[in-house]
Amino acid sequence: MEIERWERSEEISDAEKKVIQETWSRVYANCEDVGVSILIRFFVNFPSAKQYFSQFKHMEDPLEMERSLQLRKHARRVMGAINTVVENLNDSEKVSSVLALVGKAHALKHKVEPIYFKKLTGVMLEVIAEEYANDFTPEAHGAWTKMRSLIYTHVTAAYKEVGWAQ
Repeated sequence: MEIERWERSEEISDAEKKVIQETWSRVYANCEDVGVSILIRFFVNFPSAKQYFSQFKHMEDPLEMERSLQLRKHARRVMGAINTVVENLNDSEKVSSVLALVGKAHALKHKVEPIYFKKLTGVMLEVIAEEYANDFTPEAHGAWTKMRSLIYTHVTAAYKEVGWAQ
């Protein structure tokens, strides 16, 4: 049942898009720090995800991760991709295109299991909810849950398109 629910994303209403964009504008103002927080929590909670990163796969200490220039660079890249999606929520073709590129690169070049996108977007929501608690109302949480599903649905569609076999 859980898999089926994740296979399709719910439509994000115009009001929800506005909430996502407003919340994100505050988050993105600190994009590198928030991105680093997200990646550190992701790697601490899911250490197996580090296997895909030769530059920091042996780092155990969150402080060492925080100082890693490679981790910071990847955090900026992740946040930039999410920013492009958020900025283009009213252009479904652009959203599909951006997330297809991300999905194909991670499937073909990096060989990342698609489940890690579900885990990463979950961590992203946790960190945003904690660091921006005043902005993360129940309405914002609902909108971001749909956004999380949208990201995962589009990325996994790209995996299927390239014939990903687990």
